Amino acid sequence: MKFTENEVAELVKEVVAKIQLETPQAEAGIFDDMNDAIAAAKEAQKVVRAMSLDAREKVIANIRKKTKENAEILARMGVEETGMGNVGHKILKHNLVAEMTPGTEDLKTTAWSGDKGLTLIEMGPFGVIGAITPCTNPSETIICNTIGMFAAGNTVVFNTHPAAVKTSNYAVNMINRASVEAGGPSNICCALRKPTIESSGVMMHHKDIQLLVATGGPGVVTAVLSSGKRGIGAGAGNPPALVDETADVRKAAEDIVNGCTFDNNLPCIAEKEIVAVDSVCDRLIKYMVEEQGCYLASKEIQDKLVATVITPKGLNRKCVGRSAKALLKMVGVDVPDSIRCITFEGEKEHPLIATELMMPILGVVRAKDFDDAVEKALWLEHGNRHSAHIHSKNIDHITAYAKAMDTAILVKNGPSYAALGFGGEGYCTFTIASRTGEGLTAAHTFTKSRRCVMTENLCIR
Repeated sequence: MKFTENEVAELVKEVVAKIQLETPQAEAGIFDDMNDAIAAAKEAQKVVRAMSLDAREKVIANIRKKTKENAEILARMGVEETGMGNVGHKILKHNLVAEMTPGTEDLKTTAWSGDKGLTLIEMGPFGVIGAITPCTNPSETIICNTIGMFAAGNTVVFNTHPAAVKTSNYAVNMINRASVEAGGPSNICCALRKPTIESSGVMMHHKDIQLLVATGGPGVVTAVLSSGKRGIGAGAGNPPALVDETADVRKAAEDIVNGCTFDNNLPCIAEKEIVAVDSVCDRLIKYMVEEQGCYLASKEIQDKLVATVITPKGLNRKCVGRSAKALLKMVGVDVPDSIRCITFEGEKEHPLIATELMMPILGVVRAKDFDDAVEKALWLEHGNRHSAHIHSKNIDHITAYAKAMDTAILVKNGPSYAALGFGGEGYCTFTIASRTGEGLTAAHTFTKSRRCVMTENLCIR
């Protein structure tokens, strides 16, 4: 049988791709040196930029497929490596990322036509993006970011959190193998075997990095925004959940506890504290304790928790993302598996209320009325403008709260994770840029606006 030159080239391409995919312990996209990682991503971006949107979408479809196939592996790796979170919930998060992260459909072209001709505004790639990722949602953030950045025509270099490097690099390798399998290049995302603060500095100041994206605490976001480059900062929040006198209190208790305990409170959007008006406060706590698996902590237990979870240098990392049962065991309290949250009533200044804990501890602040509740919630959010939640049937109250909080996310009468398309409408993201104003990031976020003008012609009205 004779083959044409094109058929031979296609066969060679398939064989090479198969060898790459079946190489044991292959670490596609993983490098020892940040400069090498950036150089590889730069070469890959030349290919990505020339790819049609259909070709990019084929790669993205395969990334989605591989993410779902590896959801349990990634979930278990994340929990085992970091000690944080819940395997079942992390599986849900990976499936959510696979199904609900926007791809090339998020890119839109704007056009004007008239007597003077035709003008287009199109979304163009930045090139190579430098990204910093957290240990709280390591693989989820990498997959979500890569889909959006690649859809827009970019490649990305990650400086991952050292505490989640194995999980992160597994995700990077999986993505690159998925790209090659679907006809795309390798190194559409890159990372380091041993990421450090120094390697992040190299990335932030490298001449070939056009855009920086930081998902993490206030320190890393500040560093990115001080780099002199364009930066997108997805930082901290301390989301309050307000419950007013018109709320369905029983449902509010269920929604708030479900949101707070999802993945042991690791999502930055999760309810971190409650502000309830006086007339419903006791009833809310009653439902939380009697129906929603909450442990009501005494003053003595509260004090022990403060001493355990908060250190002079900040949060005790051994407590972040742990279950309520594990946290209570640390302070000498044994509870059944049905206990999934710790609650108590306290003033807004209470350290377990005012601090973003990222663990299922949910303090309740009593307010004399709705206006007082808004004032307390606004103070507790600390001006991060990240996320806030409200349970109310009063449209005026919901509107007033939304305007006062001015957050990137506001969830009304539902659990916090509804904001990410899990039980609510809309797309998913794990990079919520409240500090720099982009809000819920997607492919369009990682583009720059480009205007193309033709005078006199191509207006055919």
